[in-house]
Amino acid sequence: MAGASLLMLLDDISVILDDVSVMTKVAAKKTAGVLGDDLALNAEQVTGVKADRELPVVWAVAKGSFINKLILVPAALLISTIYPPLVTFLLMCGGLYLAYEGAEKVIHRFWPHILPHDEEQNARRQANADDTIDLVAFEKQKIKGAVRTDFVLSAEIIVITLGAAAGANLLTKTLVLSIVAIVITVGVYGLVAGIVKIDDLGLYLKKQSSSIKQKIGDFLLAAAPKLMKFLSIAGTLAMFLVGGGILVHGIGFLHHGVEDIAHLTGVFETVTTTLLNGLVGLVVGVIVVAIVTIIGKIRGGKSALH
Repeated sequence: MAGASLLMLLDDISVILDDVSVMTKVAAKKTAGVLGDDLALNAEQVTGVKADRELPVVWAVAKGSFINKLILVPAALLISTIYPPLVTFLLMCGGLYLAYEGAEKVIHRFWPHILPHDEEQNARRQANADDTIDLVAFEKQKIKGAVRTDFVLSAEIIVITLGAAAGANLLTKTLVLSIVAIVITVGVYGLVAGIVKIDDLGLYLKKQSSSIKQKIGDFLLAAAPKLMKFLSIAGTLAMFLVGGGILVHGIGFLHHGVEDIAHLTGVFETVTTTLLNGLVGLVVGVIVVAIVTIIGKIRGGKSALH
């Protein structure tokens, strides 16, 4: 009797694991696009950090990301059980934040005089120029920003995964969400760590006796700054694409409007949808930046106009 019970238990476990495996694969496919944005954003977040501090910063953000997942997984399970519409609302707030962050970066880059003077950014430039200044205090702010951004992207990944496992029982959902959370965190930050150390690998290969290794080293050294610049641009674009995509999917008339316009472009429907999502993210982000800036100036007792 005990043997039969054990066999039944093992059979139940194998069925659960099979369901978890299938649902995890489905979730991985659905989150692939967001993972690409996540990688670009997090690689961009550590740009501007001194070489000997890159890996500590990546590790600090990775730990923050794990904490985010520890909060998000049980929270998503609880909210989806008690009041599912709240998941969409919270995700929309995250989309607004990403759009705002992206718009602020663009405005700071091209029209810095429009926004309030960024004392922290100036302090960072001075610290980078002075080897006697400890950068750890400045890095804390950068890490906090990266962890906040990771929280929003992680929330979207968790919600997409939750949707892929919608018909499963609580145990299966928990296992799927946990596996996806661990795998994406290790994968994304492992790749980020590799990306930021490409120049160090190039220097190592350049010092080798083999001419082939030296040429590879030269190539990596030449490619590293271009790759980081590309990731910086891609990370900002990803904020608009992901933030805009969240907002479009959460607002009915926008979603239908984007779908109708994209459908008219035929084979370019997917590309058009992506571009329209990004445009929505840009427009909304600029509006939010304007509102935040005006409120900030009013609270600071300053005029909204120069």
